[in-house]
Amino acid sequence: MRTRIALVYNEPQKSDYGAVDEYNAVKAVLEAVGAVHEALRKLDFDITVVSLVPPLEQAAKELRDLDTDIVFNLFEGFSDSPETEATVPEILSEMGIPFTGCPAPVLRLALDKAETKLTLKAARIKTPDFQLLNTETMSTFQLGYPCIVKPCCGDASSGLSADSVVHDFSALERQVSRICHSFGGDALVAKFLPGREFNATVMGNYELTVLPVSEILYSLPPGMPEILTFDAKWEDGSLYFEGTKPVCPAEIETEEHQRIAETITTAYRLLGCQGYARVDMRLDDEGELNVIEVNPNPDISPGTGAARQAEAAGMTYTQFIERIVQLALDRKDDENQCPVYVRRRQAPHNKNTAPHARIQTF
Repeated sequence: MRTRIALVYNEPQKSDYGAVDEYNAVKAVLEAVGAVHEALRKLDFDITVVSLVPPLEQAAKELRDLDTDIVFNLFEGFSDSPETEATVPEILSEMGIPFTGCPAPVLRLALDKAETKLTLKAARIKTPDFQLLNTETMSTFQLGYPCIVKPCCGDASSGLSADSVVHDFSALERQVSRICHSFGGDALVAKFLPGREFNATVMGNYELTVLPVSEILYSLPPGMPEILTFDAKWEDGSLYFEGTKPVCPAEIETEEHQRIAETITTAYRLLGCQGYARVDMRLDDEGELNVIEVNPNPDISPGTGAARQAEAAGMTYTQFIERIVQLALDRKDDENQCPVYVRRRQAPHNKNTAPHARIQTF
């Protein structure tokens, strides 16, 4: 009997983030849905595709009505309510249905960039100093310049542009006002780091695998800050899109690679990530590695960072998707919360506690 799998995602809706047009980013989920569906078909799953739309109450009812063995979770939250991303894993956990990727508490924490930074700092993982500011608290600013201004909650480089890196109070004030007006809440203002930029995907629950590290290389006109803006990801033909290129594997020494692997696996475990997540890092002016963001359930469309890194590790895209599914099944088996479903070429699994589990790198 074939394993039943429900492929769950958010149907793209027109974003209502004020003047910020993010529909290209929102609809990118469809590329992932198509690619994952094809991979699951090759793996001979019995596939049901579930497209969730607002309101949240109706989406929750559809989830509770599911009759499936496992869910492949591509739900990123509704475009005007990114906090709803945690809804799918939260409901599935209550129902005892295994699902791919990270659990609800991790998604909630990572969406709050300030809380994530505080968690990292408490564990002595280096991350840039920051403040939360709005138009009424500008007088409390105490960081040095340059600094970068971004939404406190959000992903996919939402709100990031060439103007996001500021060098004086006037520019800072403009950007904080823009972010608060467009996205609501406070703006996150952080020290801007000038060094090399890396990211890597971690896969696993207890036994972790660090996929090959990518470096973001910039070839931008003078005066344009070297940051991964919204245009760099989503606006084909823009200066940032053309001048921002990932290189995988990154050209780094063995010692640097080990340092990156140790840092990102520590952050992964600290936040409670499971399944897969991407960690973004940058070197400061002293050459020290800083964690910029932790991204649970990152985009896994073909050609994105996670898929590129899996390919560099020797996996086909179908094998990458199969590994994500198997990690979800392994996790539920370990928790003894559901029966053992159809297993696929399972690798030996180590049930040691996370701090002592083996780390594999490429």
